[in-house]
Amino acid sequence: MVEALVKSKKFKGVEGPLLTIIMDGVGIGGDDAGNAVKAAHTPTLDRIMKDYPTVKLKAHGTAVGLPSDDDMGNSEVGHNALGAGQVFAQGAKLVSQSIESGKIFASDTWHALVKNVAESGGTLHFIGLFSDGNVHSHIDHLKAMLVRAKEEHVRKVRIHILLDGRDVGETSALDYILPFEDFLNGLRSDSFDVMIASGGGRMKITMDRYEADWSMVERGWHTHVLGEGRTFASAEEAVRTYRSELGVIDQDLPPFVIADENGPVGTINDGDSVVFYNFRGDRSIEISKAFEGGPDFKAFDRVRVPRVIYAGMLEYDGDLHIPSRYLVNPPEITNTMSEYLVKTGLKQLAISETQKFGHVTYFWNGNRSGKFSEELETYIEIPSDVVPFEQRPWMKCAEITDKLIECLESGEYKFLRVNFPNGDMVGHTGNFLATECSMEALDLQLARILKVVDKLHGAAIITADHGNADEMYEIDKKSGKPKKEKDGSYKAKTSHTLNPVPCVIYDNFTSDNYRVKTERGDFGLSSVAATVVNMLGYEAPSIWDESIVEL
Repeated sequence: MVEALVKSKKFKGVEGPLLTIIMDGVGIGGDDAGNAVKAAHTPTLDRIMKDYPTVKLKAHGTAVGLPSDDDMGNSEVGHNALGAGQVFAQGAKLVSQSIESGKIFASDTWHALVKNVAESGGTLHFIGLFSDGNVHSHIDHLKAMLVRAKEEHVRKVRIHILLDGRDVGETSALDYILPFEDFLNGLRSDSFDVMIASGGGRMKITMDRYEADWSMVERGWHTHVLGEGRTFASAEEAVRTYRSELGVIDQDLPPFVIADENGPVGTINDGDSVVFYNFRGDRSIEISKAFEGGPDFKAFDRVRVPRVIYAGMLEYDGDLHIPSRYLVNPPEITNTMSEYLVKTGLKQLAISETQKFGHVTYFWNGNRSGKFSEELETYIEIPSDVVPFEQRPWMKCAEITDKLIECLESGEYKFLRVNFPNGDMVGHTGNFLATECSMEALDLQLARILKVVDKLHGAAIITADHGNADEMYEIDKKSGKPKKEKDGSYKAKTSHTLNPVPCVIYDNFTSDNYRVKTERGDFGLSSVAATVVNMLGYEAPSIWDESIVEL
């Protein structure tokens, strides 16, 4: 039971508003050529990291609830930790544990999926991100379910692969497809018909989020469900052909359909069962709505809506219960910062553009769609542009700042949080110059914001949720230097990094009342919640991880 926070006897709190700035995807990288953060002209960020207390926060692996420290962090688990003040076991770990224990296969949902195709003579379909990036999905989870399906005498299985190139190497698709085909050859038998049926790049089909571009989901529907699109004899042929014709990286590969002499090998039809095997929620909700939406579904014309049993790997939205069936229970995140602040009567603001709006609201609040208080919480979404991010690397940072400054100067909010997506969304494109530009655009906004914070006698915590822009080239593990292509150019990296992130305590008025523990190197993102509460003049709940400041 969450109760009101207890006032600190040592510090009454900052005089003005307290602002937390999340520079999405901005880690602390090395001095190599791939560090777009360091290469960019960022006088404001450079100054505050030099002149104000700065702590490095761990933002990956076990520090954010992932299985091991080889697992890169991501925005979802990062914002969970930032907002919750604690570390909860996250999707990848939950699914792996459920598979290892067999709990996933004992679930009512798994039994319903298998029973449905046994009775109807239909096909069991798996759709999901096809890599071991462990951010949205893991190919080992798919393999485990395929093995189990064969053991339970499912006769026909089709797999619809969404190519990654974002959480893994940008042109690594065949590194997954070729061994997977060998794996399927070992499973296939006269009584078990299994094959890849369709696919495409994750930024082209199916995996839209926050309803930014429903046409992606529509293209996925036509590809996976209707079997419409350019046909190939195999996924390997599709990838090699598109690469030679278009020269695009995996995440941008167009959709493809696998067909034989009789046509598409794996359309989705009445009586089939469908598993969307991604465990992360943001890019799983829209395709789930498409499968489960009734006659009132208006996002696009589905043409044909097969009667299937559909399930997600997890429940992607716990408040709206999307999807209605799922294989693994999501983490129950409780006692979040927002809930405590509401209970204490403090008014707070969350703002970002569409691409990260859900992160400062839904994920920050422990995967909760609704507010804890309509009166005390304000959410502002600045609509994102639907264009390739490298074409407008500044994104909506100026518009976000315009509105944020207006809200700061209103005097209405004691605590505010803002996410600037630039370092992450542009960093994912692999375009170094665009990412460098995105950091410079962000730095201009930091300068504007901090002037207002000072005018209001407030303070700011400037941090990030994970690294990305800090390592834009693949690093050779042996030499520690960026890898090069045959033509001498650097090999682009589009995934997150394992680097720590900065946490700067910017306070020109009350910093004499507390000490920042800069000597410590073991803090994670979850320590930000206690830090916020302390700087607001309250004792942090004992269940939270330790604050970065000492009162």
